[in-house]
Amino acid sequence: MPAPLRLRLDGDALIHNWRQLDRMSGAAACGAAVKANGYGLGSTEVARRLAAAGCRDFFVATWAEAQALVPLGLTLSVLHGVRAEDMEAARGGFARPVLNTEAQVARWRGAGGGACDVMVDTGMNRLGVSAEAIAGGLLDGLTIETLMSHLACADEDSAMNEAQRQRFAALRGMTAARRMSLANSAGIGLGEDYAFDLTRPGLALYGGVPRAEMGGMIRQVVYPQAQILQRRCVRMGEAVGYNATWIAPGETEVAIINLGYADGYRRAFSGVGAARHDDVVLPELGRVSMDLVAIDVSACPHLAEGDWLEIDYALPAASQASGVSQYELLTGWGRRAGRLWG
Repeated sequence: MPAPLRLRLDGDALIHNWRQLDRMSGAAACGAAVKANGYGLGSTEVARRLAAAGCRDFFVATWAEAQALVPLGLTLSVLHGVRAEDMEAARGGFARPVLNTEAQVARWRGAGGGACDVMVDTGMNRLGVSAEAIAGGLLDGLTIETLMSHLACADEDSAMNEAQRQRFAALRGMTAARRMSLANSAGIGLGEDYAFDLTRPGLALYGGVPRAEMGGMIRQVVYPQAQILQRRCVRMGEAVGYNATWIAPGETEVAIINLGYADGYRRAFSGVGAARHDDVVLPELGRVSMDLVAIDVSACPHLAEGDWLEIDYALPAASQASGVSQYELLTGWGRRAGRLWG
């Protein structure tokens, strides 16, 4: 059934972004975070394209996400490690666990201690074993492919970035790990000192710009498009939408499009969002509702029911306008939106 809402996805831009991040990673390999269903775009299609471009390391959050990618034959790491409930899947050998706790280390060791990755906490206090536990021999004897950590403030010029880098660098040679990995998308932007042996970009692959200096390097990937359900003339003084937050200052041509917060177009775009048609900016009017949005199409008299509008959704600008993080704007798209790769 053709959907009246779709995401036009630019595969060439996705590949361009990965190649740019690969170059910025210097001598380090550049992987790809494809968790959360490829940041909402479709993990299989994202991973297939990136693998064809040369990417060799892929990161997901859960074993179910890894299992969905098995047909592609990729090298996968499961960032959330291995719970007791995951052991059956983990023994299948289609992905490596990223061990995050001493209990996970013991569980993996008890199962035979096959190839794994390990997360160490260097100050974020989220997931990861401690450097002290590593120094005490926690990982001795394990077959570790990658020792990794995660930067808490890489999108800011924070002293914590260098502190975490130094703590992580101090672990070199303390484990049997073949590689070390610290930098996410923003971490890549901090410079090659943060790249170590492997980088793990996510946001920037999909068109997000985590640091301002990366803005000219990253291309937009996601272009939401919605179909016009009705065109109507709203007379001066009449209201549009819930709570009558927008009153027509004069006779206004309004298109009602098939898009709303249930699809991932956040209510925060009320009064600040916009659509485009042939490079003409068309303001959003009133409240974004669950399934519908009103757009001022007075500048486009030819637009009619059944025509498509492109939503203004360059991630940095959309984030600034709405106050919603670029990550949420990407991953929040629902199942009702079709995905159309080009």
